[in-house]
Amino acid sequence: MIVDLPDTTTSKISKALVKIREEGGVVTLGRVLTLVIATTLGSEEEAIEAANDASREHPMRVIVVSTADQTHPGADEAEARLDAQIRVGGDAGASDVIVLRAYGDTASDEEGLVTGLLLPDAPVVAWWPGVAPEVVSTSPLGRIATRRITDASAQPDPHEALLHLSKTYVPGDTDFAWTRLTLWRAQLAAVLDQPPFEPVTSVEVAGAPDSPSTVLLAAWLRMALDAPVQHDLTSRANGSSGIHGVRLARQSGVIELEREMPNVATLVQPGQPTHDLSLPRRGLRDCLAEELRRLDPDDLYGEVITDGLAQLEADEQGATGAQ
Repeated sequence: MIVDLPDTTTSKISKALVKIREEGGVVTLGRVLTLVIATTLGSEEEAIEAANDASREHPMRVIVVSTADQTHPGADEAEARLDAQIRVGGDAGASDVIVLRAYGDTASDEEGLVTGLLLPDAPVVAWWPGVAPEVVSTSPLGRIATRRITDASAQPDPHEALLHLSKTYVPGDTDFAWTRLTLWRAQLAAVLDQPPFEPVTSVEVAGAPDSPSTVLLAAWLRMALDAPVQHDLTSRANGSSGIHGVRLARQSGVIELEREMPNVATLVQPGQPTHDLSLPRRGLRDCLAEELRRLDPDDLYGEVITDGLAQLEADEQGATGAQ
């Protein structure tokens, strides 16, 4: 069911929610968190679809705050107005979805728009699918959230976005560039847990130029293995994006994990048969569902985005200076 509330207020939205619950028997007591999605007008549906899918694992209330793209001329000149839409039942997965489309001065108070709609005594997670605020933890929505999710790949310069995140990181921040690494990290950890238990002497990580996940994977390996890491961000003839492959050098030989096709990686190890492994690119739904499984800070991400990335940058600067 979808209920449209044009030119409305937060108070009227709350009353409409109560009415829908009383008349339709919609249950919100099982909701475990509130997910606040900050996006631009016209860009809501992909994020809502991912949230609806993730809600089947994490029943929640979804509040979408949609405002004008500030890079467009005249974005602040629209008349102040709030249009809302409430989606429940089959149109909202296992959640209830409240879409707030704010125009003009109304869009300047994002925190005020959502405060009266939050589930009581439930954690708040904020997600920016597109361009993120300058400092997410001090932004209007970031201040009320226990977890704050960004996506470096959606920023104008993904690599610079990572460097900025490393400087502004506070516990509770995370980024989908890190979440997309879960399967890669699991495969590499499984390989290194097998004999021979030799130290890794050098690492090479390759990926597309627009792949912040490649940089974070290199930073994680640099920190975890305490070995020199070379990461190559180049375009390939097949035009593939994301991470292309990893080479780990040990005394007994080189381990290679290469993804030439979108969902399949090839693992080559010294003295063993070559294996094809399932290593799909992760979509928004998978990344969001994973991040919602934990509502405490991701300490490993914090170490990688700060210490690991700093070590990687220092190595690169040292190598450049030595040339």
